[in-house]
Amino acid sequence: MSRDSSLTRNFCIIAHIDHGKSTLADRFIEKAKIGVTRGPAQAQILDNMDIERERGITIKSQAVTIPYTANNGKTYELNLVDTPGHVDFSYEVSRAISSCEGGVVAYRCLPRC
Repeated sequence: MSRDSSLTRNFCIIAHIDHGKSTLADRFIEKAKIGVTRGPAQAQILDNMDIERERGITIKSQAVTIPYTANNGKTYELNLVDTPGHVDFSYEVSRAISSCEGGVVAYRCLPRC
């Protein structure tokens, strides 16, 4: 079965470390009601390595396909890539960006003092 590539969108979440990229990816996955079969519910759904979980950082880019039905009735495949935020992993980020048509830039805003 061939897929209609016009109904596929590839995008990544880009931000500095600790700005909520994995949290945003988790919310996309929860909103889509995608069943994750990795045991009990946990934060950082896409972080697979133990060191990622221990340190709370993303080291390796991870992707997930999210189905989305638009108002026009068409179902799109949204391929989301959660990228690392630390400068040491910039190669991972550049690879993710080159595979995507667009990105979501997450920027942490601080309350006024």
